[in-house]
Amino acid sequence: MATQKLYAGAKLRELRTRMGHTQKDFAEKLGVSLPYLNQMENNNRPVSTTVVLALAQEFGLDVTELSEGDSERLVSDMREAFADPVFAETLPPVADLRLAASNAPTFAHAFLELHRSYRQMQERLASLDEALGREDARSTPSPWEEVRDFFHYCDNYIDAVDRAAEHFADRQGSHRNIRVAAVSTLGNSGVTVEFGATDQLRHYDDETKVLTLSRRAPPETQTFQLLLQVALVKQDALLEATLDLARFHTVEARAIAKIGLANYFAGAALMPYAAFQRVAADCRHDLEVLAGHFGASIEQVAHRLSTLQRPGAKGIPFFFVRVDQAGTITKRHSATRLQFARFGGACPLWNVHRAFEVPGQFLRQLAETPDGVRYISLARDVTKPAGRFGAPLRRYAIALGCEVRHARDLVYADGMDLTGDHAFEPIGISCRICERTNCHQRAVPPLERKLTVDPNRRDILPYYVV
Repeated sequence: MATQKLYAGAKLRELRTRMGHTQKDFAEKLGVSLPYLNQMENNNRPVSTTVVLALAQEFGLDVTELSEGDSERLVSDMREAFADPVFAETLPPVADLRLAASNAPTFAHAFLELHRSYRQMQERLASLDEALGREDARSTPSPWEEVRDFFHYCDNYIDAVDRAAEHFADRQGSHRNIRVAAVSTLGNSGVTVEFGATDQLRHYDDETKVLTLSRRAPPETQTFQLLLQVALVKQDALLEATLDLARFHTVEARAIAKIGLANYFAGAALMPYAAFQRVAADCRHDLEVLAGHFGASIEQVAHRLSTLQRPGAKGIPFFFVRVDQAGTITKRHSATRLQFARFGGACPLWNVHRAFEVPGQFLRQLAETPDGVRYISLARDVTKPAGRFGAPLRRYAIALGCEVRHARDLVYADGMDLTGDHAFEPIGISCRICERTNCHQRAVPPLERKLTVDPNRRDILPYYVV
Protein backbone atom coordinates (compact mmCIF):
# COMPACT_ATOMS: atom_id res chain seq x y z
CA MET A 1 0.00 0.00 0.00
CA ALA A 2 1.40 3.38 -0.97
CA THR A 3 2.13 5.82 1.86
CA GLN A 4 -0.22 8.79 1.81
CA LYS A 5 1.61 12.08 1.35
CA LEU A 6 1.17 14.66 4.07
CA TYR A 7 0.18 18.10 2.86
CA ALA A 8 -0.10 20.36 5.91
CA GLY A 9 1.08 23.76 4.73
CA ALA A 10 -1.37 25.82 6.76
CA LYS A 11 -0.58 23.86 9.93
CA LEU A 12 3.18 24.11 9.34
CA ARG A 13 2.88 27.87 8.82
CA GLU A 14 0.78 28.17 11.98
CA LEU A 15 3.39 26.24 14.00
CA ARG A 16 6.21 28.47 12.71
CA THR A 17 4.27 31.63 13.57
CA ARG A 18 3.41 30.30 17.01
CA MET A 19 7.10 29.69 17.69
CA GLY A 20 7.99 33.19 16.51
CA HIS A 21 10.38 32.15 13.72
CA THR A 22 10.90 33.70 10.31
CA GLN A 23 10.87 31.34 7.32
CA LYS A 24 14.66 31.63 7.08
CA ASP A 25 15.25 30.72 10.75
CA PHE A 26 12.69 27.93 10.66
CA ALA A 27 14.21 26.45 7.50
CA GLU A 28 17.66 26.42 9.09
CA LYS A 29 16.43 24.66 12.22
CA LEU A 30 14.62 22.06 10.11
CA GLY A 31 17.65 21.52 7.88
CA VAL A 32 15.91 22.45 4.61
CA SER A 33 16.31 25.28 2.14
CA LEU A 34 14.17 28.39 2.29
CA PRO A 35 12.49 27.66 -1.10
CA TYR A 36 11.73 24.10 0.04
CA LEU A 37 10.06 25.34 3.24
CA ASN A 38 8.11 27.90 1.24
CA GLN A 39 6.85 25.19 -1.11
CA MET A 40 5.76 23.01 1.84
CA GLU A 41 3.92 25.90 3.50
CA ASN A 42 2.04 26.55 0.27
CA ASN A 43 1.26 22.84 -0.24
CA ASN A 44 3.30 22.67 -3.44
CA ARG A 45 5.24 19.87 -1.77
CA PRO A 46 4.30 17.39 0.94
CA VAL A 47 5.88 17.67 4.38
CA SER A 48 8.91 15.40 4.19
CA THR A 49 9.87 12.73 6.71
CA THR A 50 13.02 14.72 7.47
CA VAL A 51 10.96 17.72 8.48
CA VAL A 52 8.60 15.62 10.61
CA LEU A 53 11.57 14.12 12.50
CA ALA A 54 13.19 17.54 12.90
CA LEU A 55 9.99 18.98 14.35
CA ALA A 56 9.88 16.19 16.90
CA GLN A 57 13.59 16.33 17.81
CA GLU A 58 14.27 20.07 17.58
CA PHE A 59 11.03 21.36 19.11
CA GLY A 60 9.63 18.33 20.95
CA LEU A 61 6.52 18.70 18.82
CA ASP A 62 3.70 16.17 18.89
CA VAL A 63 3.76 15.45 15.16
CA THR A 64 0.14 14.31 15.25
CA GLU A 65 -0.61 18.05 15.23
CA LEU A 66 0.31 17.92 11.53
CA SER A 67 -2.44 15.40 10.83
CA GLU A 68 -5.08 16.20 8.29
CA GLY A 69 -7.92 15.87 10.81
CA ASP A 70 -8.92 19.53 10.62
CA SER A 71 -8.70 19.57 6.83
CA GLU A 72 -10.73 16.39 6.48
CA ARG A 73 -13.33 17.80 8.85
CA LEU A 74 -13.57 20.95 6.72
CA VAL A 75 -13.80 18.93 3.51
CA SER A 76 -16.62 16.83 4.96
CA ASP A 77 -18.52 19.93 6.09
CA MET A 78 -18.05 21.67 2.72
CA ARG A 79 -19.20 18.60 0.80
CA GLU A 80 -22.39 18.53 2.82
CA ALA A 81 -22.91 22.26 2.26
CA PHE A 82 -22.42 21.80 -1.47
CA ALA A 83 -25.04 19.04 -1.36
CA ASP A 84 -27.56 21.88 -1.08
CA PRO A 85 -29.58 21.87 -4.32
CA VAL A 86 -28.65 25.53 -4.86
CA PHE A 87 -25.20 24.29 -5.91
CA ALA A 88 -26.51 21.55 -8.21
CA GLU A 89 -24.97 23.12 -11.32
CA THR A 90 -21.70 24.27 -9.75
CA LEU A 91 -20.54 21.37 -7.59
CA PRO A 92 -16.72 21.55 -7.33
CA PRO A 93 -14.66 18.36 -7.38
CA VAL A 94 -13.44 16.98 -4.06
CA ALA A 95 -9.85 17.80 -5.04
CA ASP A 96 -10.74 21.51 -5.10
CA LEU A 97 -12.37 21.25 -1.67
CA ARG A 98 -9.27 19.59 -0.26
CA LEU A 99 -7.13 22.35 -1.73
CA ALA A 100 -9.29 25.03 -0.13
CA ALA A 101 -9.30 23.27 3.24
CA SER A 102 -5.52 22.87 3.22
CA ASN A 103 -4.45 26.22 1.75
CA ALA A 104 -7.26 28.53 2.83
CA PRO A 105 -8.97 27.16 5.96
CA THR A 106 -10.18 30.63 6.97
CA PHE A 107 -11.89 30.99 3.60
CA ALA A 108 -13.47 27.54 4.01
CA HIS A 109 -14.85 28.47 7.44
CA ALA A 110 -16.24 31.72 6.01
CA PHE A 111 -17.96 29.80 3.23
CA LEU A 112 -19.58 27.44 5.74
CA GLU A 113 -20.81 30.36 7.81
CA LEU A 114 -22.20 32.04 4.71
CA HIS A 115 -24.03 28.87 3.67
CA ARG A 116 -25.39 28.42 7.17
CA SER A 117 -26.73 31.98 7.08
CA TYR A 118 -28.30 31.36 3.67
CA ARG A 119 -29.92 28.12 4.86
CA GLN A 120 -31.37 29.78 7.92
CA MET A 121 -32.75 32.63 5.84
CA GLN A 122 -34.43 30.14 3.51
CA GLU A 123 -35.99 28.40 6.49
CA ARG A 124 -37.37 31.70 7.74
CA LEU A 125 -38.78 32.62 4.36
CA ALA A 126 -40.49 29.23 4.15
CA SER A 127 -42.65 30.25 7.08
CA LEU A 128 -44.42 33.56 6.49
CA ASP A 129 -45.49 33.99 10.08
CA GLU A 130 -41.84 34.06 11.07
CA ALA A 131 -40.46 36.00 8.12
CA LEU A 132 -42.98 38.87 7.95
CA GLY A 133 -42.84 41.78 10.32
CA ARG A 134 -40.04 40.47 12.49
CA GLU A 135 -37.15 42.75 13.33
CA ASP A 136 -34.88 39.83 14.23
CA ALA A 137 -35.42 37.94 10.96
CA ARG A 138 -31.88 38.54 9.83
CA SER A 139 -29.24 36.12 8.66
CA THR A 140 -27.37 35.32 11.86
CA PRO A 141 -25.98 31.95 12.93
CA SER A 142 -28.05 29.90 15.33
CA PRO A 143 -26.43 30.29 18.77
CA TRP A 144 -26.63 26.54 19.30
CA GLU A 145 -24.93 25.80 15.97
CA GLU A 146 -22.27 28.43 16.61
CA VAL A 147 -21.36 26.84 19.94
CA ARG A 148 -21.45 23.37 18.40
CA ASP A 149 -18.98 24.45 15.74
CA PHE A 150 -16.74 26.09 18.36
CA PHE A 151 -16.23 22.77 20.14
CA HIS A 152 -16.15 20.93 16.81
CA TYR A 153 -13.18 22.89 15.52
CA CYS A 154 -11.41 22.90 18.91
CA ASP A 155 -11.32 19.12 18.51
CA ASN A 156 -13.57 18.97 21.57
CA TYR A 157 -10.53 19.66 23.77
CA ILE A 158 -10.18 22.93 25.70
CA ASP A 159 -6.68 22.84 27.15
CA ALA A 160 -6.86 25.59 29.79
CA VAL A 161 -10.19 24.37 31.20
CA ASP A 162 -9.08 20.73 31.10
CA ARG A 163 -5.86 21.44 33.00
CA ALA A 164 -7.64 23.62 35.57
CA ALA A 165 -10.12 20.80 36.23
CA GLU A 166 -7.31 18.26 36.51
CA HIS A 167 -5.45 20.51 38.95
CA PHE A 168 -8.61 20.83 41.07
CA ALA A 169 -9.06 17.05 41.10
CA ASP A 170 -5.39 16.31 41.84
CA ARG A 171 -5.47 18.53 44.93
CA GLN A 172 -8.00 16.15 46.48
CA GLY A 173 -5.56 13.23 46.45
CA SER A 174 -8.13 10.77 45.13
CA HIS A 175 -10.97 11.00 42.64
CA ARG A 176 -13.18 9.39 45.29
CA ASN A 177 -13.00 12.61 47.30
CA ILE A 178 -14.22 14.80 44.45
CA ARG A 179 -17.84 15.07 45.60
CA VAL A 180 -16.87 16.08 49.14
CA ALA A 181 -14.31 18.49 47.71
CA ALA A 182 -16.95 20.11 45.49
CA VAL A 183 -19.31 20.68 48.43
CA SER A 184 -16.42 22.00 50.55
CA THR A 185 -15.23 24.36 47.81
CA LEU A 186 -18.71 25.77 47.35
CA GLY A 187 -19.10 26.12 51.11
CA ASN A 188 -15.86 28.10 51.33
CA SER A 189 -17.34 30.44 48.72
CA GLY A 190 -20.47 30.97 50.82
CA VAL A 191 -22.67 28.58 48.85
CA THR A 192 -25.06 26.31 50.74
CA VAL A 193 -25.84 22.95 49.09
CA GLU A 194 -29.28 21.45 49.60
CA PHE A 195 -31.08 18.42 48.15
CA GLY A 196 -34.79 18.68 47.42
CA ALA A 197 -37.64 16.59 46.01
CA THR A 198 -37.65 18.41 42.68
CA ASP A 199 -37.53 17.45 39.02
CA GLN A 200 -35.05 20.28 38.39
CA LEU A 201 -31.53 18.84 38.38
CA ARG A 202 -29.85 22.02 39.58
CA HIS A 203 -31.03 25.44 40.73
CA TYR A 204 -28.75 28.16 42.07
CA ASP A 205 -30.17 31.26 43.74
CA ASP A 206 -27.64 34.02 43.18
CA GLU A 207 -29.09 36.19 45.95
CA THR A 208 -29.25 33.63 48.76
CA LYS A 209 -26.33 31.58 47.41
CA VAL A 210 -28.27 28.37 47.86
CA LEU A 211 -27.63 25.52 45.41
CA THR A 212 -30.51 23.02 45.26
CA LEU A 213 -29.99 19.64 43.62
CA SER A 214 -32.60 16.98 42.95
CA ARG A 215 -32.34 14.11 45.40
CA ARG A 216 -34.08 11.99 42.73
CA ALA A 217 -31.14 12.30 40.34
CA PRO A 218 -28.53 9.50 40.19
CA PRO A 219 -25.41 10.10 42.33
CA GLU A 220 -23.19 10.61 39.28
CA THR A 221 -25.54 13.31 38.00
CA GLN A 222 -25.55 15.05 41.38
CA THR A 223 -21.74 15.03 41.50
CA PHE A 224 -21.51 16.36 37.97
CA GLN A 225 -23.90 19.23 38.78
CA LEU A 226 -21.89 20.07 41.92
CA LEU A 227 -18.69 20.30 39.83
CA LEU A 228 -20.48 22.37 37.20
CA GLN A 229 -21.42 24.88 39.91
CA VAL A 230 -17.80 24.89 41.12
CA ALA A 231 -16.77 25.89 37.61
CA LEU A 232 -19.30 28.74 37.51
CA VAL A 233 -18.33 30.02 40.98
CA LYS A 234 -14.57 29.43 41.17
CA GLN A 235 -13.48 29.38 37.50
CA ASP A 236 -15.54 32.27 36.18
CA ALA A 237 -12.47 34.30 35.13
CA LEU A 238 -11.07 31.36 33.15
CA LEU A 239 -14.39 30.67 31.46
CA GLU A 240 -14.85 34.33 30.54
CA ALA A 241 -11.31 34.57 29.13
CA THR A 242 -11.93 31.49 26.98
CA LEU A 243 -15.20 33.00 25.75
CA ASP A 244 -13.40 36.25 24.88
CA LEU A 245 -11.04 34.32 22.63
CA ALA A 246 -13.96 32.53 20.92
CA ARG A 247 -15.60 35.83 19.83
CA PHE A 248 -19.15 34.58 19.56
CA HIS A 249 -21.57 36.64 17.49
CA THR A 250 -24.41 36.81 20.02
CA VAL A 251 -24.86 36.98 23.78
CA GLU A 252 -27.03 33.87 23.52
CA ALA A 253 -24.19 31.89 21.94
CA ARG A 254 -21.78 33.12 24.60
CA ALA A 255 -24.20 32.09 27.37
CA ILE A 256 -24.68 28.62 25.87
CA ALA A 257 -20.93 28.24 25.44
CA LYS A 258 -20.30 29.21 29.06
CA ILE A 259 -22.55 26.39 30.24
CA GLY A 260 -20.76 24.12 27.77
CA LEU A 261 -17.37 25.08 29.24
CA ALA A 262 -18.69 24.57 32.78
CA ASN A 263 -19.91 21.12 31.72
CA TYR A 264 -16.48 20.47 30.24
CA PHE A 265 -14.83 21.42 33.55
CA ALA A 266 -17.19 19.13 35.47
CA GLY A 267 -16.41 16.16 33.25
CA ALA A 268 -12.67 16.81 33.35
CA ALA A 269 -12.69 17.16 37.16
CA LEU A 270 -14.77 14.01 37.61
CA MET A 271 -12.43 12.15 35.23
CA PRO A 272 -9.04 13.98 35.34
CA TYR A 273 -7.04 13.60 32.14
CA ALA A 274 -3.92 11.63 33.14
CA ALA A 275 -5.65 9.35 35.64
CA PHE A 276 -8.58 8.68 33.33
CA GLN A 277 -6.31 7.98 30.36
CA ARG A 278 -4.24 5.56 32.44
CA VAL A 279 -7.23 3.59 33.75
CA ALA A 280 -8.80 3.58 30.26
CA ALA A 281 -5.67 1.99 28.82
CA ASP A 282 -5.43 -0.54 31.65
CA CYS A 283 -9.04 -1.75 31.25
CA ARG A 284 -8.90 -1.46 27.44
CA HIS A 285 -11.56 1.24 27.42
CA ASP A 286 -14.25 -0.78 29.16
CA LEU A 287 -16.96 1.84 29.71
CA GLU A 288 -18.54 0.02 32.65
CA VAL A 289 -15.21 -0.34 34.45
CA LEU A 290 -14.46 3.34 33.89
CA ALA A 291 -17.92 4.37 35.05
CA GLY A 292 -17.56 2.36 38.26
CA HIS A 293 -14.02 3.57 38.92
CA PHE A 294 -14.76 7.28 38.55
CA GLY A 295 -18.38 7.32 39.74
CA ALA A 296 -19.60 8.54 36.36
CA SER A 297 -22.36 7.53 33.95
CA ILE A 298 -21.80 5.55 30.76
CA GLU A 299 -22.56 8.64 28.67
CA GLN A 300 -20.16 10.80 30.70
CA VAL A 301 -17.39 8.25 30.22
CA ALA A 302 -18.01 7.92 26.47
CA HIS A 303 -18.00 11.69 26.02
CA ARG A 304 -14.80 12.03 28.07
CA LEU A 305 -13.04 9.46 25.89
CA SER A 306 -13.75 11.64 22.86
CA THR A 307 -11.94 14.61 24.48
CA LEU A 308 -8.56 12.96 25.07
CA GLN A 309 -6.76 15.07 22.47
CA ARG A 310 -4.16 16.88 24.60
CA PRO A 311 -1.06 17.70 22.49
CA GLY A 312 1.76 15.36 23.44
CA ALA A 313 -0.55 12.99 25.33
CA LYS A 314 -3.34 12.12 22.92
CA GLY A 315 -5.53 9.11 23.49
CA ILE A 316 -7.24 7.01 20.86
CA PRO A 317 -9.14 9.26 18.42
CA PHE A 318 -12.78 8.42 19.11
CA PHE A 319 -16.03 9.64 17.62
CA PHE A 320 -18.97 10.18 19.94
CA VAL A 321 -22.59 10.87 19.06
CA ARG A 322 -25.94 10.93 20.84
CA VAL A 323 -29.25 10.63 19.00
CA ASP A 324 -32.87 10.78 20.10
CA GLN A 325 -35.60 8.33 19.09
CA ALA A 326 -36.34 10.32 15.93
CA GLY A 327 -32.74 9.91 14.81
CA THR A 328 -31.85 13.57 15.41
CA ILE A 329 -28.26 14.11 16.49
CA THR A 330 -28.22 15.97 19.81
CA LYS A 331 -24.49 15.66 20.55
CA ARG A 332 -21.68 14.93 18.16
CA HIS A 333 -17.94 14.99 18.00
CA SER A 334 -15.32 13.17 16.00
CA ALA A 335 -11.56 13.11 16.41
CA THR A 336 -11.53 10.56 13.56
CA ARG A 337 -12.02 10.95 9.83
CA LEU A 338 -15.68 10.04 10.29
CA GLN A 339 -17.83 13.17 10.37
CA PHE A 340 -21.53 13.40 11.15
CA ALA A 341 -24.25 15.08 9.14
CA ARG A 342 -24.56 18.73 10.11
CA PHE A 343 -28.15 18.77 8.89
CA GLY A 344 -30.59 15.92 9.49
CA GLY A 345 -30.06 12.55 11.12
CA ALA A 346 -27.39 9.87 11.06
CA CYS A 347 -27.12 7.02 8.57
CA PRO A 348 -29.94 4.51 9.26
CA LEU A 349 -27.54 1.59 8.73
CA TRP A 350 -25.54 2.61 11.79
CA ASN A 351 -26.02 0.49 14.91
CA VAL A 352 -26.78 3.51 17.11
CA HIS A 353 -30.40 3.39 15.89
CA ARG A 354 -30.78 -0.26 16.90
CA ALA A 355 -29.74 0.45 20.49
CA PHE A 356 -33.31 1.50 21.35
CA GLU A 357 -34.48 -2.03 20.52
CA VAL A 358 -32.26 -3.71 23.14
CA PRO A 359 -32.09 -1.39 26.17
CA GLY A 360 -29.25 -1.94 28.62
CA GLN A 361 -27.06 -3.81 26.13
CA PHE A 362 -23.95 -2.85 24.21
CA LEU A 363 -24.16 -3.37 20.44
CA ARG A 364 -20.97 -3.85 18.45
CA GLN A 365 -20.58 -3.08 14.77
CA LEU A 366 -17.79 -3.17 12.24
CA ALA A 367 -18.50 -0.53 9.62
CA GLU A 368 -16.93 0.91 6.49
CA THR A 369 -17.56 4.40 5.13
CA PRO A 370 -17.59 5.20 1.39
CA ASP A 371 -13.98 6.42 1.57
CA GLY A 372 -12.90 2.89 2.53
CA VAL A 373 -12.04 3.67 6.17
CA ARG A 374 -13.10 0.97 8.59
CA TYR A 375 -14.37 1.53 12.13
CA ILE A 376 -15.50 -0.35 15.18
CA SER A 377 -18.61 1.21 16.70
CA LEU A 378 -20.20 0.62 20.09
CA ALA A 379 -23.81 1.69 20.73
CA ARG A 380 -26.09 1.66 23.76
CA ASP A 381 -29.27 3.32 24.95
CA VAL A 382 -28.90 5.84 27.79
CA THR A 383 -32.36 6.30 29.23
CA LYS A 384 -32.52 9.20 31.69
CA PRO A 385 -34.47 8.03 34.79
CA ALA A 386 -37.46 10.14 35.72
CA GLY A 387 -37.07 9.72 39.48
CA ARG A 388 -40.80 9.57 40.15
CA PHE A 389 -43.98 8.16 38.65
CA GLY A 390 -45.49 10.35 35.96
CA ALA A 391 -42.33 12.34 35.21
CA PRO A 392 -41.24 12.39 31.55
CA LEU A 393 -38.67 9.75 30.60
CA ARG A 394 -35.88 10.89 28.27
CA ARG A 395 -34.46 8.26 25.95
CA TYR A 396 -31.30 8.59 23.88
CA ALA A 397 -28.76 6.29 22.29
CA ILE A 398 -25.05 6.93 22.14
CA ALA A 399 -22.33 5.57 19.88
CA LEU A 400 -18.60 5.54 20.51
CA GLY A 401 -16.06 4.25 18.04
CA CYS A 402 -12.66 4.50 16.42
CA GLU A 403 -10.80 3.29 13.37
CA VAL A 404 -10.39 -0.46 13.37
CA ARG A 405 -6.59 -0.16 13.56
CA HIS A 406 -7.06 0.69 17.26
CA ALA A 407 -9.31 -2.32 17.88
CA ARG A 408 -6.70 -4.24 19.88
CA ASP A 409 -6.93 -1.52 22.55
CA LEU A 410 -10.70 -2.03 22.94
CA VAL A 411 -12.13 -4.87 25.00
CA TYR A 412 -15.21 -4.70 22.78
CA ALA A 413 -13.26 -5.95 19.77
CA ASP A 414 -12.51 -9.32 21.39
CA GLY A 415 -13.90 -12.20 19.37
CA MET A 416 -14.76 -10.09 16.32
CA ASP A 417 -13.50 -10.90 12.83
CA LEU A 418 -11.47 -7.82 11.95
CA THR A 419 -10.04 -9.15 8.69
CA GLY A 420 -12.95 -10.42 6.60
CA ASP A 421 -14.50 -7.93 4.20
CA HIS A 422 -17.94 -9.44 4.83
CA ALA A 423 -17.78 -8.41 8.49
CA PHE A 424 -17.91 -4.68 7.75
CA GLU A 425 -21.29 -3.10 7.14
CA PRO A 426 -21.49 -0.16 4.72
CA ILE A 427 -22.51 3.12 6.38
CA GLY A 428 -22.46 6.72 5.20
CA ILE A 429 -22.84 10.26 6.47
CA SER A 430 -25.70 11.84 4.55
CA CYS A 431 -27.64 10.41 1.60
CA ARG A 432 -27.01 13.54 -0.48
CA ILE A 433 -23.23 13.11 -0.32
CA CYS A 434 -23.04 9.32 0.03
CA GLU A 435 -21.60 7.74 -3.11
CA ARG A 436 -22.99 4.24 -2.63
CA THR A 437 -25.14 3.21 -5.58
CA ASN A 438 -26.87 0.17 -4.07
CA CYS A 439 -27.98 1.27 -0.60
CA HIS A 440 -31.40 -0.17 0.28
CA GLN A 441 -31.99 2.55 2.90
CA ARG A 442 -31.28 5.54 0.67
CA ALA A 443 -33.71 8.39 1.35
CA VAL A 444 -32.73 10.80 -1.46
CA PRO A 445 -30.50 10.44 -4.54
CA PRO A 446 -26.82 11.39 -4.31
CA LEU A 447 -26.29 14.90 -5.58
CA GLU A 448 -23.08 14.14 -7.47
CA ARG A 449 -24.49 11.30 -9.59
CA LYS A 450 -26.84 11.13 -12.54
CA LEU A 451 -29.95 8.98 -12.36
CA THR A 452 -31.81 6.79 -14.81
CA VAL A 453 -35.46 5.82 -14.46
CA ASP A 454 -36.80 2.74 -16.21
CA PRO A 455 -40.63 2.54 -16.22
CA ASN A 456 -40.40 -1.19 -16.96
CA ARG A 457 -38.31 -2.06 -13.90
CA ARG A 458 -38.61 -1.49 -10.20
CA ASP A 459 -35.88 -2.49 -7.77
CA ILE A 460 -35.48 -1.44 -4.15
CA LEU A 461 -35.29 2.18 -5.35
CA PRO A 462 -37.45 3.71 -8.11
CA TYR A 463 -34.31 4.92 -9.91
CA TYR A 464 -30.81 3.74 -10.73
CA VAL A 465 -27.65 5.66 -9.87
CA VAL A 466 -25.32 5.92 -12.85
